[in-house]
Amino acid sequence: MDSLAVLDFGSQYSQLIARRIREAHVYCELFPFDAAPEAVLALRPKGFVLSGGPASVYEPDAPRLPAYVLESNLPVLGICYGMQLMTHALGGRVAGSTEREYGPAEVEVLQPNPLLPSGRHPVWMSHGDRIEELPAGFEVLAASANSPCAAMIDRRRRWIGLQFHPEVRHTPIGPAVLSAFAREVCGAAPEWTPESIIGAAVAQVRAQVGKEGVLAAVSGGVDSLVAAAITQRAVGDQLTCIFVDTGLMRRGEPQAVAETIGGPIGARLLSVNAAETFLDALSGISDPEEKRRIVGEKFIRVFEEQAAPPFLVQGTIYPDVVESSGPERRKAARIKTHHNVGGLPSDLPFRLVEPLRYLFKDEVRTVGLALGLPEDQVWRQPFPGPGLAVRCVGEVTVERLERLRAADAIVTEELGAADLLRRVTAQAFAVLLPVRSVGVMGDQRSYGETVALRAVATDDFMTADWARLPEDVLARISSRIVNEVAGVNRVLFDITSKPPATIEWE
Repeated sequence: MDSLAVLDFGSQYSQLIARRIREAHVYCELFPFDAAPEAVLALRPKGFVLSGGPASVYEPDAPRLPAYVLESNLPVLGICYGMQLMTHALGGRVAGSTEREYGPAEVEVLQPNPLLPSGRHPVWMSHGDRIEELPAGFEVLAASANSPCAAMIDRRRRWIGLQFHPEVRHTPIGPAVLSAFAREVCGAAPEWTPESIIGAAVAQVRAQVGKEGVLAAVSGGVDSLVAAAITQRAVGDQLTCIFVDTGLMRRGEPQAVAETIGGPIGARLLSVNAAETFLDALSGISDPEEKRRIVGEKFIRVFEEQAAPPFLVQGTIYPDVVESSGPERRKAARIKTHHNVGGLPSDLPFRLVEPLRYLFKDEVRTVGLALGLPEDQVWRQPFPGPGLAVRCVGEVTVERLERLRAADAIVTEELGAADLLRRVTAQAFAVLLPVRSVGVMGDQRSYGETVALRAVATDDFMTADWARLPEDVLARISSRIVNEVAGVNRVLFDITSKPPATIEWE
């Protein structure tokens, strides 16, 4: 299969580059900029993409362009820092600018080229340095108000630099730009399809597992569901699915999981009620990172008690790996630990099977539909592995969990009734805050906790905007929560995008 290699120089959103290229049905993988050359070249890429990053090329310890890229004679696309890096490596000059560009900008295309359509285009800029002198053989393709060279090309080498970020949705032409680079400049065939993803994942699982037994941790979310379905297709009766009722689930979750696993997937399901174990372990714990570590460790201990096959299937996806800053992302900052990535115990007794580890959420859903899973299950609202523990800000208690569970059910019911769960929001849920405030209920003073409503619109979960919900729907949600959920007298609506926030509160 034709592919591209994306070299990551420390941008938090390098994975978006990979996602946009995959949207063009071209496979690509992300590598740290200092990955072993043989690891990158084993992919036999048709071209390279150099990501952005926080460094300046003229700093003594700034990341450098790997020699194998220079020697490859393959097309290269440099984005932001990647453009500056190729300029520096090829003898051009990069310097700091007093006219920095952060946020929306407009570029004017100055001459015909294989990537940028003629005219003026809104783009997203995020840089403090700029190109002062082009390397030999390059010509300017586009300019902005503060960047005389906003895009450049060496037509003979097929090296292209972009000062703006085509991977983010704030650059409307971005997907077409990356598609043109992958398919036209690099000549990569569009072979990355749901069917090819499934075929490769099934073959990978079979090769890894052999004839051994496999456990699949299923939580009711689409990720664990699709991971289990792929594994079932790969190894059949070798698979046993385990659902652990942690006491941290949404209302009706255990019943929904049983119906899905026993129905469309057709796998054996073992349900374990471990609510007391988890709640005892979380008693008195308020720190979110500690909550995640506890939940991750307890999951494994419960699995150990049930059976001892050597393999454990998890629905880990790319954003989990990114935000936990695993080995693939060691040059980027850790945002938070995911219980199924950075929260696992060091003495893990299983070998992990993660067929979705390099898929984005939208790819997981597409694969789920291609596997024949019910549409309503594939499009279920995402739910974090630690469950309500990370939506119950502060200490987790039985009383607070029941309060949160009731509020969350109201949010889901009202948004579903208004046809907003898929049409407007990608994820929506309630968060219980350890903040009490004075209120008046039934002519009496109340002193209750606060529920925050979080609803976001996104297609990749790497960036997200807050969903614009109708005022009447918000009013019904607020009214129902304060009237039906004992101990809550105030409802807030979170209107923060990602970044700077994350989707979950903890």
